Amino acid sequence: MGSTILQVGQYIFDIYYWLILISIFGSWFPRFYSSKLGIWIGKLVDPYLGIFRKFIPPLGVIDFSPIIALFAYRYLGGFALQGLRQLLIIAGVY
Repeated sequence: MGSTILQVGQYIFDIYYWLILISIFGSWFPRFYSSKLGIWIGKLVDPYLGIFRKFIPPLGVIDFSPIIALFAYRYLGGFALQGLRQLLIIAGVY
């Protein structure tokens, strides 16, 4: 049961990671954010990316905040999953 919970958590983090990547690559295409898929992904990902856009201004036309947000997400996601695993071990489920 514990490994299933951990796998589901990993899948959720991976899906959100891919949504961030799709959002980054979609920004290269002007009509992406006006499509239904682009609007949906934007609603899910923009609150997270907005945190980094507040502190990291774009340099000219290049915005590095999504790249830093992606690295931070990967680091924090691994940290959170490790914490979840420890909680499952303490609870005796894993």
